[in-house]
Amino acid sequence: MSYQGLTKENGKVDFVKGLEKFPGSKLLGAALVAPLAQYEKVYALPMLTIKDDKGTGVVTSVPSDSPDDFAALSDLKKKKPLREKYGITDEMVLPFEPVPIIEIEGLGNLAAVEMCTRLKIQSQNEKDKLEEAKKEVYLKGFYDGVMLIGKYAGQKTADVKKVIQQDLIAEGLAEKYVEPEKKVISRSGDECVVALCDQWYLNYGDPEWKKDAHRALQQCETYCEESKRGLEYTIDWLHEHACSRSYGLGTKLPWDPKYLIESLSDSTIYNCYYTVAHFLQQGSLDGHVVGPAGITHDQLTDDVWDYIFLEANYDNTKMPVAKDTLDKLKKEFNFWYPIDMRVSGKDLVGNHLTYLLFIHTAIWKDKPERWPRSLRANGHLLLNNEKMSKSTGNFMTLTEAIETFSADGMRFSLADAGDGVDDANFLSAIAEAGLLRLYTFITWVEELLVMKKENALRTGEFNFTDRVFDSEMKKLINDCKKAYEGTNYKDALKLGFYDYQNTLTMYREMCGGLDSNLHEQLVFRFLETQALILSPICPHVTEQIWKLIGKEGFIVNALWPSGTDDVDVVLLKQGEFIRETVWTFRQELKKYMFPKKRDPLPQPTEGLIWIAKEYPMWQKIVLQNLETLAKENNGQFPDNSVIAKTLGKEEALKKFSKKTMPFVVVVKEEFARKGMAALKVACEYDQVEILNINKEYLLNSLDLDYIIMKFTDEPDTPQALQDTIVPGRPHITFSAGKPGLPLTLRNVHLCNGLFDVELEVIDGDTLSAIVRKLRRINKNVKPKHIVTLWRYKDPMAGGRRNISCEDPLAPNVKLNDDAVFKVDIELKKITVDGHEVGQTLVYVAESNE
Repeated sequence: MSYQGLTKENGKVDFVKGLEKFPGSKLLGAALVAPLAQYEKVYALPMLTIKDDKGTGVVTSVPSDSPDDFAALSDLKKKKPLREKYGITDEMVLPFEPVPIIEIEGLGNLAAVEMCTRLKIQSQNEKDKLEEAKKEVYLKGFYDGVMLIGKYAGQKTADVKKVIQQDLIAEGLAEKYVEPEKKVISRSGDECVVALCDQWYLNYGDPEWKKDAHRALQQCETYCEESKRGLEYTIDWLHEHACSRSYGLGTKLPWDPKYLIESLSDSTIYNCYYTVAHFLQQGSLDGHVVGPAGITHDQLTDDVWDYIFLEANYDNTKMPVAKDTLDKLKKEFNFWYPIDMRVSGKDLVGNHLTYLLFIHTAIWKDKPERWPRSLRANGHLLLNNEKMSKSTGNFMTLTEAIETFSADGMRFSLADAGDGVDDANFLSAIAEAGLLRLYTFITWVEELLVMKKENALRTGEFNFTDRVFDSEMKKLINDCKKAYEGTNYKDALKLGFYDYQNTLTMYREMCGGLDSNLHEQLVFRFLETQALILSPICPHVTEQIWKLIGKEGFIVNALWPSGTDDVDVVLLKQGEFIRETVWTFRQELKKYMFPKKRDPLPQPTEGLIWIAKEYPMWQKIVLQNLETLAKENNGQFPDNSVIAKTLGKEEALKKFSKKTMPFVVVVKEEFARKGMAALKVACEYDQVEILNINKEYLLNSLDLDYIIMKFTDEPDTPQALQDTIVPGRPHITFSAGKPGLPLTLRNVHLCNGLFDVELEVIDGDTLSAIVRKLRRINKNVKPKHIVTLWRYKDPMAGGRRNISCEDPLAPNVKLNDDAVFKVDIELKKITVDGHEVGQTLVYVAESNE
């Protein structure tokens, strides 16, 4: 205070004459008059979160709109021992209640009380919850709050805050006083205070200038809503700001050379100098070299800069440089300006980046096309979940990082570390895992090239799985592009590598788990596009892949993948449907095989899939109401109480009242994953057709031999299934299947470790069903093995005869791929294609690698 003109002598406080020192605790219980308060008299009360190292430590309490203040008042009201500890009597606390001052949409007129109730805050010691509540209340209160009392009732708090301050000062109820936001220690180790100094200020409080700054912000991309709100907030509260200082490095104030321009104010339009620096400096920082333009520093007068940057008329009496030379500089400036993107730390949102907007609107007031196009603020960087610090040893130099993880490994991990204003976290484990994945991917590319050379990959027309994979690649490429454009590199890495690779994994799984079943054209399109969309993050690895697959030139010069506009949305939904169905069925299989409090059951052989064609009428009514409510609430559901009240008005739902809310719960779960698509009353595709197309995939995924499909509208459908199964979410039940006859599958090849397997054959089994049973029983028959079945020419004696090592299959005949087995339980006879097979077949499992 003594350095701000509030004492008799500047910088001096006389404790001998008139001033007394005493502990702040002596003020507790003191009766006070609070300016503009509804109560005539209030009391100084203890608050555990207050900072006691600033002034008297007494602050105005606003329990209606400050969660900290409300929690402190509530503690004192509820806890008599706490009052007694600080000598506070009941009349100092109990009669006082929060007074509504501000109305905030969504929080009411007692915002602090509302947030403390929502977050279930019980004490002023719950610092994290209070911080969350304070952040919500203060932000909304400033931007959306409306005054309820006083002569400014009905006006926005943001508009009247400054005016109320001026009124208090004018009425002698307040003094203007400034202090640091938190303790500031100088490099010399001294605690800093705010002092009024003789210096120049920029009047950022000018209403017209603020209006221009807001216009500049509105046309500027900020990439993050938090950054935009921070800039808006700073523009609103910013007023006079000191733009000069008396010592240090910097540019001298043109009109008062004894001062320097303060660094944050000096760095607001220096970006425009970048556009011409190569003509003036030729790489020299101290100006001792005259650049290609031949202009010396003393020739760079204000008039010269006005001609280059402000399109002033050329005047050779004021501009000691030839017009042709200056035109070259002006052309460079006009080409490169405005700023496409200015990147800075999140701590500069409240100063430098805001000043940058103000100054651009001042210099180019009537030329908004010169104002910045985008501002991006980023957080700080953590290393393995901890702040980097040389004192703790938790730091890594760039050279060390590259030597440890390589350039691409570093870039991969930095992209994965995080975006936005939250602090990014570089994890060594992610870097190592990323390197391994990249290395594995390159190895796989080399293996595919060998397979292509040997014509071991599938060709021909695209099937359903191929078309789904193709559309999923296109969608991810488009989504990845948007992430890059939004400078969201973590999302770009997730979409353009993790999700892209997962799509390939799913494609391979749906192709039977064999690389040889992948379509050659598609898989090499995948390699090309994967390299392209990952190249901004991992340029060296992708350059290697680009070279391996035989592409011309360098990948850095290649264009973004084209031909991604024809994404088949319905096909994507069909692909999502089959994947979700398989995942759900696998969960049901686990429940079947491992029931609670019972012994595990054996692997079932048959699955019965129940499919709903459409919702029952009462469910349709529920969906229609939910869709209306979601649209009225900006794509979100209201509370269950609102939903229940709305559905309760539907006469047709009266007899289904016990079922409606459980059904709503199911729909809300789907809505969380699929959005408005979950409220469709019918499927956009034929579920049975999709399941039949992917029947082999279903059978292999669930280790089943047979699948049967039924609709829920058939007469024998249990009522519970009719009520719970909805279109797009079929249900499966499992069973042991029909009885059959035992059959031995024998391997007659030498030295391959595959032995006899006994399995059960039932009537109607196909060759693929028998092979599935074989794979399930004998885990040594891997997905890479191509299995063929052979019957004996002599079914009775063939299996008893000696075989030739040179030609072990001589006594056998290969079965056709479309072979169907007939089983007669009574006669205990198995036939295939009209031939009796006896009790033994021969199987051959050959690796396709």
